[in-house]
Amino acid sequence: MRIGMILDAPFPPDPRVENEAVSLVKAGHDVFLFCLKYADEKSSEIINGIQVKRYISNKLEYKLSALAYTVPFYGILMKKKIHQFIEETKIDALHIHDIRIAEAVFNANKAFNVPVVLDLHDNMPEVMKLYPHLQKFPGKYIISPSKWKKKEKEFIEKADKVISVSPEFLDNLVERIPSVKEKLVLVPNTIRESFYKDYKIDKTILERYKDNFVLLYLGDTHLRRGLQTAIESLTSLKETIPNIKLVIVGRNTTDVVLKQQVADLKLEQFVDFEGWQNVALFQSYILSSAICISPLHRNLQHDVAYANKIFQYMSLAKPLLVSDATAQKRVVENNKTGLIHKDRDVKDFSDKIITLFKDEKLRNELGQNGKEFIENEFSWEQTSKKLLHLYDNLLS
Repeated sequence: MRIGMILDAPFPPDPRVENEAVSLVKAGHDVFLFCLKYADEKSSEIINGIQVKRYISNKLEYKLSALAYTVPFYGILMKKKIHQFIEETKIDALHIHDIRIAEAVFNANKAFNVPVVLDLHDNMPEVMKLYPHLQKFPGKYIISPSKWKKKEKEFIEKADKVISVSPEFLDNLVERIPSVKEKLVLVPNTIRESFYKDYKIDKTILERYKDNFVLLYLGDTHLRRGLQTAIESLTSLKETIPNIKLVIVGRNTTDVVLKQQVADLKLEQFVDFEGWQNVALFQSYILSSAICISPLHRNLQHDVAYANKIFQYMSLAKPLLVSDATAQKRVVENNKTGLIHKDRDVKDFSDKIITLFKDEKLRNELGQNGKEFIENEFSWEQTSKKLLHLYDNLLS
């Protein structure tokens, strides 16, 4: 098939989009990727077999995207570009990545009427409620997550197939819209075998932390990710584990709050803010750690979506400590790859760290369980089979 993927963002990077597209290319499909460009990039190029088509955008369009379901301007502007893309590539099917651009795609497709696959990376209407600019004027009054939720339902009902990232998310959709059960397909965010089989170690990172008991966090550091819990826990943990170090690889605009918390608690020597780092260094950070954490706050988004970091941690045989956000709790408990703490409960978090610190055998067992789970069941090479099956049968 000739598959047209629609992404309303620059590419690269987007690991999920790339993983899906590369797998489809390897299975014999032609994949054309519609994406946006804000700088002087090539309008067309091939990346890992993906035929990338970039369309010029600007700051105004970017700002209008937040108002996609408040006023129609963004959809109108995108519809023209998507119509051109479909016409030029002569595709057999459309694959929409998330709902912000979905209305423009459905409107452009009226002239072509090809099958549509809707790929929900996130529970977007719930994620939006957590955005800082929606907590205050003017965003609070002009952007309505409830409108986005109605639109999401509309798009799910219109699509021929709907992909999402966790069983919990699909269960939630069936509960809300029972009629769509048969069109739902699970394609979780997992990691490629190359992540844990084909990498180089940065010895400077391992050397830097060789004398520390490292708690590692990888990824976006927004306050809803729970790092305030981990930071506060250090006030007591440092008494039992003097060489403890919380290493945070990632960033967010809310980091000023985390850094102020570290300063207020006089924990500077126990916390390293590494900022965003090249993905090629992730393995070295993970291998330098003793425990890897994902202390997510519980909410309607986190309860139905996995953070990809937990699979990166597992693949290199590290024990996990994660909050009781439903999706990650279930996968960690079912596969015995770590311990669970109550979300935002500093004492429970601290107690579980102490348990793991005192029991190296337990740490090794949990780590090995995680490694085996990824290798045998939960690598991208395994979980992408449902995506390939979907496209093998889409036109029939």
